[in-house]
Amino acid sequence: MNPDAQQLWKAPRWALAVLLAVLGMLGPFSIDTYIPAFSAIAKSLHATPVEMQQTLSAYLFGYAFMNLFHGALSDSFGRRPVILWGLTVFTLASIGCALSQTVGQLILFRALQGLSTGAGIVVSRAVIRDMFPPDDAQRVMSQVTIYFGVAPAVAPIIGGVIAEYLDWHSVFWFLVGVGVVLWIANWRLLPETLHASQRQPFRVRNLMRGYWQLLTDMRFLLLALASGVPFNGLFLYVLSAPAYLGDVLQLRPTQFFWFFVLSIGGIMAGSWLSGRKAGHVTPKNQIMQGFRIMLGVSAINIVANALFEPSAWWSLWPIMVFAFGWALMVPVVTLLVLDLYPERRGMASSLQAVVGSTANGLVAGVAAPLVMHSALGLALMSAAFMVVGLLAWLWLHGRWPRMGG
Repeated sequence: MNPDAQQLWKAPRWALAVLLAVLGMLGPFSIDTYIPAFSAIAKSLHATPVEMQQTLSAYLFGYAFMNLFHGALSDSFGRRPVILWGLTVFTLASIGCALSQTVGQLILFRALQGLSTGAGIVVSRAVIRDMFPPDDAQRVMSQVTIYFGVAPAVAPIIGGVIAEYLDWHSVFWFLVGVGVVLWIANWRLLPETLHASQRQPFRVRNLMRGYWQLLTDMRFLLLALASGVPFNGLFLYVLSAPAYLGDVLQLRPTQFFWFFVLSIGGIMAGSWLSGRKAGHVTPKNQIMQGFRIMLGVSAINIVANALFEPSAWWSLWPIMVFAFGWALMVPVVTLLVLDLYPERRGMASSLQAVVGSTANGLVAGVAAPLVMHSALGLALMSAAFMVVGLLAWLWLHGRWPRMGG
């Protein structure tokens, strides 16, 4: 924690949480806002389905690759410069997307978007731990989780409205506006939270030593899996929403909002409760509470979809409860990741994000297309992502029972 934290931010704690949360939303927004415009983009640019998939894959590849470095750069040059430069590149890349005349150009600028957006979520986590002691950090992380979880649900709604009433170019002009507003807000408000005494030398040997230290630490790898993979049990439904809600549940587009309202409600409730538990429940107990909720509701969801015809009146509730369980435990796991090596919080956040973004890529490119038309398939795949995280946590707790005690 920065010893001068009290002087760096004198506004209410929730205001910093909002600023950092909106930064974290940039990545999901960049993925989900343009998905409703897929068909319009394909028609306008004469792009094949494979080429349109490449616009998503290029973004996810750039996002995953650069996540390796955002945090390490912030450990050396400071949190503020990395965030501001990331927002600058994102804004310019969004302009390129809006002006693209061929699908090749769109793929290029989407890759540039991906290279830049990870700075927000990666560095914002490190900022939280720079500024707050553990219990307060958990409360702020819980507030940030509310917004981060809301983004994948809200973004398709915004993108769909823009694409329907304007055109697909306007979706990217909207992202340009988001980038400009965020740059101005962070330039004016965000302090440099990395204390000068905690900066790491920017040398290749030092960076490689840090990566090796983290990647050979089984505790870090297991925590990264426990925090980064279970979210995809919810993200799978978000990406599959058009097919699942429209084709499987037979909902009209005007009724899709129920899915997003329930998902957001679960995330908000879980994040609120996570913050309330800070300092009252041990981290390891809170993490297991979240996993038990996700495990129980996943089992119910699988059995219900195996026995009954899916119907909107009951099929959406398990997704909400799953979101609640995830939001209850993920802020705590994330803080355990950041506290393993306090001098390398940025790098730890980077590598944690790589695990999550890799899982996101598997969901978008492989899992969602395979199961989006099957309610039982979605339930099984969602549970599988959750089980990966649960097994990682159980393994960690078995080897290091005092962690999170």
